[in-house]
Amino acid sequence: MASLKALKGRIASVKSTQKITKAMKMVAAAKLRRAQQAAEAGRPYASRLEAVMASLAAKVTVGPESPKLLAGTGKDQVHLLVVATSDRGLAGAFNSNIVRAARKKADALIRDGKNVHFYLVGRKGRAIIGRLFPKQIVGQHDTGAIKYVSFADAQAIAGDIVERFGNGGFDVAHLFYARFQSALVQEPTEQQIIPVPMPEEASTSSTSGVAAAVEYEPDEEEILAELLPRNVAVQIFRALLENAASEQGSRMTAMDNATRNAGDMINRLSIQYNRTRQAAITTELVEIISGAEAL
Repeated sequence: MASLKALKGRIASVKSTQKITKAMKMVAAAKLRRAQQAAEAGRPYASRLEAVMASLAAKVTVGPESPKLLAGTGKDQVHLLVVATSDRGLAGAFNSNIVRAARKKADALIRDGKNVHFYLVGRKGRAIIGRLFPKQIVGQHDTGAIKYVSFADAQAIAGDIVERFGNGGFDVAHLFYARFQSALVQEPTEQQIIPVPMPEEASTSSTSGVAAAVEYEPDEEEILAELLPRNVAVQIFRALLENAASEQGSRMTAMDNATRNAGDMINRLSIQYNRTRQAAITTELVEIISGAEAL
């Protein structure tokens, strides 16, 4: 049985931890509102641009002169998995869920005989992916110095990925992140960003004769040369915004659970401390009474 001094020290230690987790919960809650507003504000533009690119992919005649970001390389052998995680821990299952989704995709591609490479955004996914796929990590991007996500950060990541694609580093790129739904729910999401995916509804609408014709002004190649790299940056920017909100929501929930667990542990230790103290007092009283009777 633990001594009274040891129990008292454990109670004090748990109380200190509880104060830390409670403070972290309050900080995460304060950051969550701003991050959530930014994520929700970025969704309409990213979704609309993604729809425009899908429409172009369905309506533009792809040929040898078409941009590679739109037409692809003509192959489907090398896949790049862009895994966006956070640089800080204590966020529950936020990072592990994203990495798990990327691992499942990688395993499925490898079973199909494809080559898989990883491009890691953030530091928390490196440990697991580095252990399972040590020779397949081709690029990393640290986001630890980023206080608030900006479009320039997404452009830097997108520029590196597009350059690797232009140099023949891969054929298809998939982006993994957590889509924010609420403080309790963050959904791991996979999205193909290179080449522009052609959804089935776009291809069916283009053959139905209902869709309007697309006219380019001033020039088709010039517009696509501007829009295609920007679309990659916008989709990555949306992923970073969604991750920022998801991270704070997951951290707030995790710290709330940790605070509750600390409270339950304090109650259990306090009961054990009181029982141990009562037993010690009873033993002392028995010894005193026995000594008095002996006299």
